[in-house]
Amino acid sequence: MPIGREDYEERKGRKIDRFNEQAEKARKEAEAQGKRAQEIGSAIPPGQPILVGHHSEGRHRADLKRIDTAYRKSAEAQDRAEYYDNRAEAMESNSAISGDDPEAVSRYREKLAKLEAAQEQMKSFNAYWRKHKTMKGCPGLSDEAAAEIDEKMKTQYSWVQRNGPCEFWRLKNNNAEIRRVKEKLEILARRDTIAEETITFSGGELRVNVGANRVQFVFGGKPPEAVRTLLKKNGFRWAPSEGAWQRQKTLIALRVAKGLIPEMEAAGQV
Repeated sequence: MPIGREDYEERKGRKIDRFNEQAEKARKEAEAQGKRAQEIGSAIPPGQPILVGHHSEGRHRADLKRIDTAYRKSAEAQDRAEYYDNRAEAMESNSAISGDDPEAVSRYREKLAKLEAAQEQMKSFNAYWRKHKTMKGCPGLSDEAAAEIDEKMKTQYSWVQRNGPCEFWRLKNNNAEIRRVKEKLEILARRDTIAEETITFSGGELRVNVGANRVQFVFGGKPPEAVRTLLKKNGFRWAPSEGAWQRQKTLIALRVAKGLIPEMEAAGQV
């Protein structure tokens, strides 16, 4: 059974495009509001004070207010443009592995291999140091890199000088990440056993949508507020594109969803 969604990259691309479009729209609005402020201001002579009591006082004050409003809107639009630019950039550069990515398993395996290789390398560096008290000649290190480490070790704490250049916390953190990645692979393997399923209950259906990689609740109409609150509390969100309340397909999500059915029915809400 497939992991993730076949349209993962396409959906990701559409999101990036939407962020870029929203950023461009906001930039145009910022430019338009800035020009509007300048146009209004151009009708006021430079340094012209408000002539209190003069027939122009009301118009002058109104123009200043419109200028202030236009500049404020321009600044707000520019902030929105930067926000959407950052969202698009973050999504493009994000190296995190998504559960929706059909290549998630291979990506995690690749990451695990690199982490395990790094762990072995750090252990071998420390072992070499403890034996020779220098990194010169250590396999995998150039003479320049070895000399740099040797120089740095001269100013390290005594326990680092005893154990080696790769500190304990680095080995510990890397090992923790290895365990985390292995757990992710186990979760994906278990998730891969979840089959398509539809459970009908009073007021709607619970669906396991493998293609969308989601566990979904579909109701005949808009569910009552109490039900919506219950769904949100348990991680389900409304997806207009699917016409369903949903969360990513996992064994936990399915177990939670099945537990919600009698809870909603007992409350007489659906």
